[in-house]
Amino acid sequence: MEAKELLKKVRKIEIRSRGLSRQVFAGEYHSAFKGKGMAFSEVREYQYGDPVKDIDWHVTARFNHPYIKVFEEEREMTVMLLIDVSGSKQFGTRQKFKQELATEIAAVLSFSAIQNNDKIGAILFSDKVEKFIPPQKGRKHILRIILDLLNFEPESQKTDITQALKYLTNAIKKRSTAFIISDFVSPDFSDALKIAGNKHDLAALRIYDSLEQELPDVGLAYFRDAETGEFRWIDTSSKKVRKNYKEWWDDQYTQTASVFKKAKVDWADIRTDQDYVKPLMNLFKNR
Repeated sequence: MEAKELLKKVRKIEIRSRGLSRQVFAGEYHSAFKGKGMAFSEVREYQYGDPVKDIDWHVTARFNHPYIKVFEEEREMTVMLLIDVSGSKQFGTRQKFKQELATEIAAVLSFSAIQNNDKIGAILFSDKVEKFIPPQKGRKHILRIILDLLNFEPESQKTDITQALKYLTNAIKKRSTAFIISDFVSPDFSDALKIAGNKHDLAALRIYDSLEQELPDVGLAYFRDAETGEFRWIDTSSKKVRKNYKEWWDDQYTQTASVFKKAKVDWADIRTDQDYVKPLMNLFKNR
């Protein structure tokens, strides 16, 4: 992609995602993803109904009148985006490729984060960590993430979510909110998800295409696996072949949902030909 075209695409994504983050997601994001706790703000005179446990006894003794400590939410968080950049990101049969959808969602989450004074960082992964972008604040930092997502060429085309989760656990020392954006077609990552979930607040965004759910009947077709590079002839006119594929997809889809549930990780399913606003809103509201 040429530089001029790339910058035009970045700007288009910025305009849409900033608008959504301000108009749609601002309040929901703030409510769904809490800060690190409560920080001391000030002391004031005790009023009827104030909790006794918040009385500041040192100040009360000094002025011979009850005063209480006032706390407010410590909002600043670190938000990490774990984004799948493996070969399957280039699949999409309707409105968008998975990569385009993941980029837009990452942009919306990023602009929502900085509106709440949160830092945003990213881990781009395949079957290894391809790139780590340390958490920072600011519009320029977000535009860098968007640019990388649009233009990044991974060294590997395969997927291993475990590697990304291990890196998150080791690299980000303090508790963060982390969004994993992937199709989750990966070797078993359940143990790594549980470990990362004990340290960080995780949410999963599972992106898929409608034609991944079942094979269309288009006769004998030549398929290429985007992650392994393997080519294969498949007779899609065979009911048995289509049935076996559908069963495989349903089983993989159900197993992944079970992994999320066991690890107590909230998730949303987002299809490439559907608007992502509603699934994200539901994710925020249900937290």
